[in-house]
Amino acid sequence: MKRVESAWHWQTEGEFPYLVCQLLQDWKHGFFTQQCWPNPPGQLTQTLSTVASVYRVKQVHGNGVLATDGINAVTPEAEKNPDFDHADALISTGPEQAVWVCSADCTPALIGDVRTGQVSAIHAGWRGTAARIIPEAIAKLQAQGSQLTDLRVALGPAIAGEVYQVAESVAAQTGRSLVDLDQASSDGNREHSGTPSSEAQDTAVLAQLSTMQSPPILPDPEPGKVKLDVRQVNVLQLRQLGLRHDQISVAPHCTYQEPEHFFSYRRTGEKKVQWSGIVSQK
Repeated sequence: MKRVESAWHWQTEGEFPYLVCQLLQDWKHGFFTQQCWPNPPGQLTQTLSTVASVYRVKQVHGNGVLATDGINAVTPEAEKNPDFDHADALISTGPEQAVWVCSADCTPALIGDVRTGQVSAIHAGWRGTAARIIPEAIAKLQAQGSQLTDLRVALGPAIAGEVYQVAESVAAQTGRSLVDLDQASSDGNREHSGTPSSEAQDTAVLAQLSTMQSPPILPDPEPGKVKLDVRQVNVLQLRQLGLRHDQISVAPHCTYQEPEHFFSYRRTGEKKVQWSGIVSQK
């Protein structure tokens, strides 16, 4: 399955460098870099809009989605004394609202609706991806009037599949978000009770993933390990929802392999992040 990588380019105007995606040209947005650390969303928003209200959450690697009308906008004082609602995705509910997520190796996803002008920012690590956080956010956008054909999705810099080694069980857990588990189980070995073992289920799920066009897993020489492309899992989830190739764009950047631009927890173990944000239309 071929990814559509619409033009991505560096925006260097202003104080901070950041990436923008042509697919989201109708919205002020940015995938910021390590050069912006440790500036918070309140300050980074000024690069995109001087009038937008700012929203962020405390990310917990789940699939919780919050709407801006249910939380408070971030003030400079609040950023000094953070006590944010827990979630891993935000959707706007009004004009000139900047929604933000942070990431190191996880996937930052920004979504815009060309008809309503509303937006979403999503943090999709492997756990959130396994819990289908991007489809969850899209479902909430649909609940407030969005149509699938009107959405544009940009998946920002994240660790690339060819360098992301994980346990087979992690890849299988993530892959369950894509495959028919009943079908996968029927292909696996069964114990005497007739219930598939967890190992057999994992093996069956991985087998299904490996036969997909542009599979999201790659072999690894270490026993019990595979390489996992989390962004490709998200692409496949979006395609299963019914989005077209030209509605999805994947950044041609890897946080692990580009230390000059991005923090990577897998590379250094440091708990430092880069921010990604998008502003809803007026």
